[in-house]
Amino acid sequence: MSLTTTHTPAGPLEPRGPRYPFHITKEEERELRLRGAQAVPSLVIGQATSFDEYARQLMIPPAVMDLARKAEDLRLSAWELEAMRKHLAPATEPGDKVGLLRHILLKKYKKDHTHPPYIRVACSGRGDYDHLAAKHGHLHPDDHPKGDIGSPVVLEIWPAQHYSPIHSHGHTTGIVFCLAGQLDVMVYEHLKWDARKLGLLTLTPGQCAWLSKDNYAVHRVYCPMDGGGGTTGPGYMNSTADFGASFHVYLNPDQSVVHDKDGDSYNRDSFDYIDEKSKKRGTFATESDLSWSILRRVLANTALT
Repeated sequence: MSLTTTHTPAGPLEPRGPRYPFHITKEEERELRLRGAQAVPSLVIGQATSFDEYARQLMIPPAVMDLARKAEDLRLSAWELEAMRKHLAPATEPGDKVGLLRHILLKKYKKDHTHPPYIRVACSGRGDYDHLAAKHGHLHPDDHPKGDIGSPVVLEIWPAQHYSPIHSHGHTTGIVFCLAGQLDVMVYEHLKWDARKLGLLTLTPGQCAWLSKDNYAVHRVYCPMDGGGGTTGPGYMNSTADFGASFHVYLNPDQSVVHDKDGDSYNRDSFDYIDEKSKKRGTFATESDLSWSILRRVLANTALT
C-alpha cells in the first residue's frame, strides 16, 4: 500500500501576533523563557554550573533525581537516528511508498486533525500499529494484537513542527529526557485552555525535564525544527524528515488504578488534555503506536545508503 503526504498546511498567522503552538508573541516568549530559567524547583535536571542552579535543583524530589540519574547515559545510535529519518521522510513523488513512521503519522493524521501527530513507542508491551511492520517483512501478518496502555517507559518521536495538546500527567511522577533534535516544553499552572503559563524551556540531547503531582504535571511539547512549508497548527503535516525524540518514564502512586477526588488522572493508563479546537477537556487512553522491539527490528533492517 502506498501513502503520500497530500495535505493542506495550516493557514498563515499574523507574524507579530500569538502563534501556534503556544499562542504567545515573541515578547511573551522571551519573558516565559526567563521565568523557566529561574523556576523553583528547576524545570531542568542537569549539571549545575552556579550556586543558584544547584539550589533550584536541590528542591527536585529524590525519586525524580533517581530516574534522571538512571537515564543520563541514554543515547540513540547514529544508525538508529538515520534509520528513523528515512522512515519519517515524506514521499518525493506522488504515489511513492513511504517509510513505516510516516505511514503511521498519515494514519493518525486522518483520524485526528486537532493537532499534528507524533509517535509513541512503548518500551514494554505492544503498539497499535505493530502489525504495519509486517509490510516491511519484520512481523508475521497474523501477529498484531491491539496495543497495550500505560507503558511506564515510552520513546516519543516528534516530527519537526509537530506538537502535543496541553495535557496533564495527573498524579504520576516522571521525566522527559531529550534523546535527539530539539524540543520546547511549556509548563502550565492548571489543565485549562487559558491556564497561566509558568515557563518555557528548550531541551537538547542529554537534558531532562520532570513532573510530579505537585510540580509541572501540565505541559505541552513541541519540536521547533524545520518542518518545511506552511505554518504549524491543527491540520498541519510536515514535509521534512527532521525530528526530535524524547524518553519518558511515568511512575504511578502506589500503582493505583482509581481516580483521586480532585478529578485528575491518578495513573499512567490515561491522561487528561485540552482539545486544541473545541478548547474542552478530554481523556486520552495512553495506547502506544509501536513497540520498541518491533521498531528496532525495522530500523536494524533499513538500508541506509
